Amino acid sequence: MKQDYTVILFYRFTPIADPKSVAENHKHKCLELGLKGRMIVAEEGINATFEGTSDAIEAYKMFLESDPLFAGIVIKESVGTGSAFPKLRVLVRNEVVTLGAGRFDVAQETATELPAAELDAWYANNEDFVVLDLRNDYEIACGKFDKTVNPGLSNFRDLPNKIADIAHLKDKKVVTVCTGGIRCEKATCLLKREGFSDVYQLKDGIHTYMKEHPGKNFKGTLFVFDNRMTTDVVPTENKVTIGQCFFCTIPTEQYCNDDSVRPSRKILCCAKCFQAHEHRLRT
Repeated sequence: MKQDYTVILFYRFTPIADPKSVAENHKHKCLELGLKGRMIVAEEGINATFEGTSDAIEAYKMFLESDPLFAGIVIKESVGTGSAFPKLRVLVRNEVVTLGAGRFDVAQETATELPAAELDAWYANNEDFVVLDLRNDYEIACGKFDKTVNPGLSNFRDLPNKIADIAHLKDKKVVTVCTGGIRCEKATCLLKREGFSDVYQLKDGIHTYMKEHPGKNFKGTLFVFDNRMTTDVVPTENKVTIGQCFFCTIPTEQYCNDDSVRPSRKILCCAKCFQAHEHRLRT
């Protein structure tokens, strides 16, 4: 009988006195349930994505929410394949998402959350705003919101060095977006310190918007950091493919790794061009 698999994505900024102990407890539970994926634990909180059978994921969710630190945590779910991750990694780090801009009191400094329904209403009412996408360049290539400004990040930690490039947005209404919300929570602390006067963050990320408003103002598909590479989150009628093959520019949502440069980079590439350039590419 075929197993159903589920991928979950979650994070929380919350003070953790003993990150090593939390990491060990979660690693033990994941091994017990046969989950694969990765978790980062730091003094500022947790950030994780796991895949397992649907029953195992439900058991893990109960374990996670039984801890008062994580009760009521928002968990995003999508359909898994059983092979989204090669192994389990649970790590202790200085930051749960690396920005490298010093310490923030995220709970106090982060920007106002904008629910998916409100962002949808802003589009419907033709509000004057821009979307600042805080994902990496290659993530944006396969899917993005209307009104997106791409700051040109190769990595999230590039943002502090891009502030001058986006300074023209300081007095505009800005909605920051990322996959699940974690990058926005930290990045908007920095943006506010740097003088961005009217900044918001999409509550619970692009993943939640796509689930609640499929096929609307987010065009394309969502890049994810696992072997699936992309997910539509939910089935979408009249889907628009905005990704273009790096070589021939035909529409595609297929990613590969380009090893002709160092460090290697992810690019969109159609099947025909992958065969033609296979000497430099790998899946």
